[in-house]
Amino acid sequence: MADYKAPLRDMRFVLREVFEIDKLWASLAGTRDSVDVETADAILEQAAKIAAEEIAPLSREADEHGSRWQQGEVVSPPGFKAAYQTFAEGGWCGLGGNAEYGGMGMPKTLVAQVEEMVQGADMSFGLAPMLSAGACLSIDAHASEELKDKYLPNLYSGIWSGAMDLTEPHAGTDLGMIRTRAEPNPDGSYSLTGTKIFITWGEHDMAENIIHLVLAKLPDAPAGSKGISMFLVPKILVNDDGSLGQRNSVACGSIEKKMGIKASATCVMNYDGARGWLVGERNRGLACMFTMMNYERLGVGIQGLGAADASYQNAVEYARERLQSRSPEGAKNPDKAADPIIVHPDVRRMLLTMRAFNEGARAFSTYVAKWLDIAKFSDDKVDIKHASGMVALLTPIAKAFITDKALETTVIGQQVFGGHGFIREWGQEQLVRDARITQIYEGTNGIQAMDLMGRKTVANGGEFLQLFVAEVEGFIRANSDSEALAEFIRPLSAELDNLQRVSTTVIEQARQDPNAIGAAAVEYLHLFGYTVYAYLWASMAKAALAGIEGGDADFYRAKLAVARFYYGRLLPQTKALSAHILEGSGPLMALEAELF
Repeated sequence: MADYKAPLRDMRFVLREVFEIDKLWASLAGTRDSVDVETADAILEQAAKIAAEEIAPLSREADEHGSRWQQGEVVSPPGFKAAYQTFAEGGWCGLGGNAEYGGMGMPKTLVAQVEEMVQGADMSFGLAPMLSAGACLSIDAHASEELKDKYLPNLYSGIWSGAMDLTEPHAGTDLGMIRTRAEPNPDGSYSLTGTKIFITWGEHDMAENIIHLVLAKLPDAPAGSKGISMFLVPKILVNDDGSLGQRNSVACGSIEKKMGIKASATCVMNYDGARGWLVGERNRGLACMFTMMNYERLGVGIQGLGAADASYQNAVEYARERLQSRSPEGAKNPDKAADPIIVHPDVRRMLLTMRAFNEGARAFSTYVAKWLDIAKFSDDKVDIKHASGMVALLTPIAKAFITDKALETTVIGQQVFGGHGFIREWGQEQLVRDARITQIYEGTNGIQAMDLMGRKTVANGGEFLQLFVAEVEGFIRANSDSEALAEFIRPLSAELDNLQRVSTTVIEQARQDPNAIGAAAVEYLHLFGYTVYAYLWASMAKAALAGIEGGDADFYRAKLAVARFYYGRLLPQTKALSAHILEGSGPLMALEAELF
């Protein structure tokens, strides 16, 4: 099993050469004075060291051991508490947090790279700071100044951690069905009663306190999703002077036995009159939740990328060392009994597929992070509106397409090992198990596809789609005279035309057929994902062609080779996806339910 190494060279390429991040940060009012490429480099180097030396070595044993539930308390796996404290002491829990309350205020374009390293080192561990960051986003955006002053500094420092308590046994996707109740108290607090399930790191021993953001309904709440409010419920009550008081009436009833991410505690949380405080407006809890959801859903995509890249690192090292058979071209290693399996075309197909999806995902996650940064840090209202539209359009693709391809990639990595990939000691099967959850939580990938197809495309007549189309068309026009880029520009133009044609067809179908959106959704999201990657691979090819004369030629030659592989061997899958979509809902709905 290879030691995890953060892909720093590729991260720098994406940030500096593809997205020219120094220009972006300098153009934004909220980042021009807080970060530059030198600062970013120092942060990336230190994060890579922590991921490789403090977190990754714990992963396999932590998976074997798991978190343990003991009489309502959860003990984290060996080494996790110390690693978390080291992580917190380095300021990493508040990397993207509001500087007014003790965060570092770094842009998401930089934070995304650090998140990938942490998730690649161990996804179970990475979930703890990820959930804290999500809770902080909602508190910072919606809570009162009193609550922000009281809770954010210790959350950013990692002294306390955060959890998001949304799901109930009967209410997953349909949160309007939740039954957790919040009764107002005379002092302005609320008493919460109910049960939440699937609460990641809802209980543990790594931090002094856990701050839960809980969705619940007030006694006079409207029915359905319009009656949801959000409450801040600490595990341990916090006194007015900031010190810890008595234990709140919230407890972990059990933890789940899971397929993957076994080292993290997935908790059943019981609230028995627990004291909480309203975050945001009454009955506006979903708005508070969605503030952090774009960041969290991108974060889940990055989780998948982290696991997929770790799988690639393992697979390519194994393929260079494992000796089996001879190359079809003749012996490459005549002094040994066989050649390394990397000489075989099918192994190269697997490795190149992994690399093409991973490097495409890294560019994509950074691309979405760029729009998040513009929406957050720009002082130009037109730019903010444009960026917000791009975020709305791209977030479901980033969550679902990256994670779908991440599972595919981890399985391919396992396949490179053959029988050894099925054995625990090599680590590949753990990555497959861990990556699987990314397709399910934070809104299943089917729900992401419905959101993209229904709300983000059909409902607005393709308005958001046209933002993306206009950008890619501008790229195509700007590079139409480049002979060196012609091999990418021409097929990219055709793919963009196809995406528009398919989108228009489904918009028209949906006027007559109520099943049209659901029938097309998943294939449409994948079609869109492949097209976005085509745009980003063309952008990376352009940057590689520009850099190849200036040194580090091997890196740029490899980048161009992978770009050609993506265009030649992976992008053609859009043809089948388009055919599926254009077939309509008929074949899906023709069979009566009782005949299944």
